[in-house]
Amino acid sequence: MKKILILFLLLGNVVYAQQPLRLWYQQPAARWEEALPVGNGRLGAMVYGRPGNEILQINEESVWAGNKFNDANPNAYKVLDTIRRLLFANKNDEALAIAQPNFVAVDGENSTQIARNFRSNQTLMNVNIRYGFTDYTGYHRELNIENGISTTRFTVNGVEYKQEVLASAPNNVIVVRITASKPASIDAFISLDRPAPRDTSSRCIDCKVTAAGNNQLVLNGQINDLEGKEKRGPAGLHMRFAGMLQATPTGGAIQAKEGGLQVKNANAVTLYIQGATNYNAVKQDVDPGASIALNKCKQLLQQAALRSYAQIQAAHVKDFEAVMKKVKLQIGEVAEDATPTDERLQQVKKGHEDPHLVALYFQYGRYLLLSSSRRPGVLPANLQGIWNQHLDAPWNADFHTNINLQMNYWPAEVTNLSQTTAPLFDFMDYIRPQGRITAKKMYNARGWVVHHCTDAFGKTGVQASAAWGTFPMAASWMCLHFWEHYAFTLDYNFLKTRAYPIMKEHALFVEDFLVKSPEGYLVSSPGSSPENRFVHPVTGKPAGLTYGPTMDSQILREFLSKCIAAANLLRTDSADAARWQQIITQLPPTRTGKDGRILEWIHEYEEAEPGHRHISHLFGLHPGTQITEQSPSLFEGALKTLTGRLSKGGGHTGWSRAWIINFYARLKQADSVRNHLQALLAKSTLPNLFDNHPPFQIDGNFGGTAGIAEALLQSHGDYVEVLPTLPAAWANGSVTGLCARGGFELDISWKDGVLSGLVLRSTTGRNIVLKYRQHLLPLSIEKGKEVVVPVHQLL
Repeated sequence: MKKILILFLLLGNVVYAQQPLRLWYQQPAARWEEALPVGNGRLGAMVYGRPGNEILQINEESVWAGNKFNDANPNAYKVLDTIRRLLFANKNDEALAIAQPNFVAVDGENSTQIARNFRSNQTLMNVNIRYGFTDYTGYHRELNIENGISTTRFTVNGVEYKQEVLASAPNNVIVVRITASKPASIDAFISLDRPAPRDTSSRCIDCKVTAAGNNQLVLNGQINDLEGKEKRGPAGLHMRFAGMLQATPTGGAIQAKEGGLQVKNANAVTLYIQGATNYNAVKQDVDPGASIALNKCKQLLQQAALRSYAQIQAAHVKDFEAVMKKVKLQIGEVAEDATPTDERLQQVKKGHEDPHLVALYFQYGRYLLLSSSRRPGVLPANLQGIWNQHLDAPWNADFHTNINLQMNYWPAEVTNLSQTTAPLFDFMDYIRPQGRITAKKMYNARGWVVHHCTDAFGKTGVQASAAWGTFPMAASWMCLHFWEHYAFTLDYNFLKTRAYPIMKEHALFVEDFLVKSPEGYLVSSPGSSPENRFVHPVTGKPAGLTYGPTMDSQILREFLSKCIAAANLLRTDSADAARWQQIITQLPPTRTGKDGRILEWIHEYEEAEPGHRHISHLFGLHPGTQITEQSPSLFEGALKTLTGRLSKGGGHTGWSRAWIINFYARLKQADSVRNHLQALLAKSTLPNLFDNHPPFQIDGNFGGTAGIAEALLQSHGDYVEVLPTLPAAWANGSVTGLCARGGFELDISWKDGVLSGLVLRSTTGRNIVLKYRQHLLPLSIEKGKEVVVPVHQLL
């Protein structure tokens, strides 16, 4: 039987256990979606684990095609009033006909309309290790998500080979350690390459691999963006990038040969892998200079290579485990981890229920967020986190701000990963200068704005289609993440110096953008309900461009309420707060239609796609806080909305299914949480547990993790509710380290579906009201203290 490590933690009178945190397989990865990810926020690698021709596909977060320019269409404001009049007169087609050429992003150099949005995030390179083994036994491949190390083992002719791969944040490098059980047994040929472009949108010049001495390989190049069939911004020579590898053998010999490095008769080999670009995160632009990327890469490699693998590994494990061990989740009894991960997933796809796989999926989401959004990285997690094998990725592997970027960070605060938000907050701060230009150009408004997606260069215009790209409330939604960070941490300085300034500045845009509708409301116009359309009551045709969609009004209500709360806490801007309150009172209310469902638009229209993947009009349920048990008609309406959407095929993408889990958690529908988690695994999860949109898109992983947390702990109301939506199938279990708003950490255990243990820690000294089922328990706890809560008072 395989040996397993089971973790036990004694707190109060409760013993907390956790299954081993690993993904493991009995065969190498046949394709990218089976490879295993490691990352340090800046560098990422997908490890195939192949004994013959090993591949490590390498990403550096800032490798992007395209360049910096403001893409706001200067014609927008000239036609804004006309578009609004047409929309108010139900002439949506005419409004769209004017909006499409005058709203969609333009080339910053000559104002030529871009037929599609900006260019793509790109892979950096592949590291190829040709071991050459075809016959091997005892194969084992795993990813330990608690310490962030990917390990491959196999035996050839009685010699056991082991390959370990990690991406170190403390030493800012990817390191590979290859060892053998017998001296002088390692022969390998190591090379670098980069995939050739499959289209005409982007090429690479001077993209070649050279040897530096006998133990280094250097990939150096510059992205050459071409016109192509789809105009996606100015063509030309743009970002420079570099990748390097240094091989340090123990024993044996190494020499540069045939464009690579040949290692012979080594006892062990350490590979240091590095990458860099000339990207400047503060400017969201590239720095001029032909050697910047290469020099940066050399310097980073030189610093890392001063340390042995043992030193780098020790620092990495200490750093990584300290974060991952903050939260432990066990569902059901501890059992032996005897079935490979892909086989367990296949069993789930056949209908088997696997609570341990649910717990692993939860922790995997935490692992992926920590690995793709942290220092030394400077960019937030994109649509693929930090792992992208393409030069022209699906949806550009960009930052979609009409839910996807937001969903990436839903688990950040509640699952004790608050530090992962730093790149997101910096990115949104740095985007403001472009957002100000766009607000002025397009709407003659103060403040700043961004629409439905952006890239590393901070584009803020309307991308691709006015019908679904016109979503200026994306900025309002992004601002709410700043507030959430404060709500969980109560970091007053963060609220004063980071959150409130960006929120207040965007509130200026909101004030100038909203207009009075024929119904007498203040509404967003033009706007859209993300990527969805309704059947126009006059023309009978699908229409997307509209005014006052429900999601916009819900976001605005949430955003302005938080602006008021922040101003009150900071004891400032009372006149602004009063004005914001007046706006809130004039926003369209969330309403239900004839069948009791929440209306998605300001009027009750027929749905063009009744099973659409976006369920935007339930923003007020989650992540918003407006639809609760205290608003019973809307609460019931939200449930009917979900039932209706799902009956028509909704939830068919991974991220959409993940959002549905969060909806049902808020609705206290435990069986539905369980069923949709099962569906997320069975229908939208790849062999390496990546989320499948399809294709791969990482937000489903993050949304799924957040949904599991939401079932176990909620704190968006006036109390902290434990086990609000516990599925019956999770009858026994425990979780430690979940965070609640107000600066609290909780350890919770339950038995036979009933709360059995509760430990509470406070980082702020705030009072708390705990809720379990229908029981409330007010408590006072000192800052920095821990208390074992008398559970009988909640039963």
